[in-house]
Amino acid sequence: MDTVVILASGLSIILVAILWVQKKFDYWRKLGIPYEEPHFFYGNLKGVGQYDHDGLLTQKFYKKHKGKGPVVGVYFFLKPVAILLDINIIKDILIKDFPIFHDRGIFYNERDDPLSAHLVNLSGDKWKELRNKFSPTFSSGKMKMMFSTMLEVAVKLEKKIDQVCRSGKELDIKMLMALFTVDVIGSCAFGLKTNSLEDENNEFFHIGVSVFDKPRHGTRVMFVLHVFREYARKLRIKLFRDEVTKFYSSIVRRTIDYRLANNEERNDFMQLLIELHTKKGKDNLPFNDIVAQAFVFHIAGFETSSATLQFCFYELASNPDIQDKLRHHINEVLEKHDGKLTYEAVMDMKYLDQVINETLRKYPPFGLLFRETSQDYKIPGTDCILHKGTSLYIPIYAIHHDPEFYPNPSKFNPDNFSEEAVKNRHSFAFIPFGAGPRTCIGARFGATQVKIGVITALRRFKYTLSPRTKQPIKLLTKFFIAQPEGGIWLNITPIN
Repeated sequence: MDTVVILASGLSIILVAILWVQKKFDYWRKLGIPYEEPHFFYGNLKGVGQYDHDGLLTQKFYKKHKGKGPVVGVYFFLKPVAILLDINIIKDILIKDFPIFHDRGIFYNERDDPLSAHLVNLSGDKWKELRNKFSPTFSSGKMKMMFSTMLEVAVKLEKKIDQVCRSGKELDIKMLMALFTVDVIGSCAFGLKTNSLEDENNEFFHIGVSVFDKPRHGTRVMFVLHVFREYARKLRIKLFRDEVTKFYSSIVRRTIDYRLANNEERNDFMQLLIELHTKKGKDNLPFNDIVAQAFVFHIAGFETSSATLQFCFYELASNPDIQDKLRHHINEVLEKHDGKLTYEAVMDMKYLDQVINETLRKYPPFGLLFRETSQDYKIPGTDCILHKGTSLYIPIYAIHHDPEFYPNPSKFNPDNFSEEAVKNRHSFAFIPFGAGPRTCIGARFGATQVKIGVITALRRFKYTLSPRTKQPIKLLTKFFIAQPEGGIWLNITPIN
């Protein structure tokens, strides 16, 4: 009799659980919003972290449901998520209605994992205050001041390429550009001569790379943490490995102590952080906040820029006519500026802008933008209301590969960013780093170092694809930032 009772109780619990899950999966249908039929428990996350990059997953939903309504409802595990399909609604959410969508709804754990509480993840008033304090660091005036420092690193980059060229070996373009961007950020942000291009074994480089190559959690777990943020915080889950936190805390502490002891001031990001840290009263920035912001500047700055550079050189090697045209354009502009690589000369290279923008279109560093409603939101032109706390995903990768905006989107075509093409296209059809008040604060810095990287690597060298490069390119699934499976390998020859 007891066995029967136990079995009946167990079956009842299972039945209740099934009915509860089914009720959760009825959310979008009740709202009258088109939705993707979910699988039991994990919803529509099948493939993420296994065989689909997050940008490709949302592209499937975008292509299937575009035209059926302004959004399509999906489920990431049991949590309803709205994927935006209408580019005008996207513009409203990022610009006009930004006060309702100022937060990303990303997991971070400030108490146990201070590195996670950085500007990209933060929400509410703290994000707004820090954003206002840091914005002056990334002005065009500051870029000009940092330009000479970037050029010093570029000299080492050219020397490194020349060494590989003389050796006759294949070039691992990802590794090369990661070394370059780490050194640029080490100098411009921390005031450190990291010398990664001369010594690949330095700790600054390897710890930074390990954040992405050896993440604490895989892509699917990251989605779980975002979905169940409050539970994850109560369980005191961390995003980053302890050795990463220890390293960045140590290097920031040493830098601050050295500068204060020697009354040393520099025109870099660290100087701004130190000034905020030493202020009295409410404007004082605690040490953990200093570390978090220095960390994200380093990590986001070098990884997104090095990824853009490697994809750019993949396409230049695959399209020799574009490579030759760009090289000719660079040399032509430099002649107008007396052969000197100045900030003004770089800003004058319009075709270089087109090539880099086309790279960012085809390979946006992030496949998605995250937003969360802070109050109920009526979707313009409809009767549908997104309830407070609803997560919204803006499918950057899908928009950038939409033939409505880019004919033959799989083709690398810098003419997509000619003056006329840009003028005739919706302004929000190209948003590699977001838009509105929460657009990437370091986009100008990243663009400048990418341009210097392309100019330096292209002026004296020609590139072709090595057979070692896998074709066609497949994006790795374990990264949120786009990375090619197997890397990109190039052959180099000098140009006399």
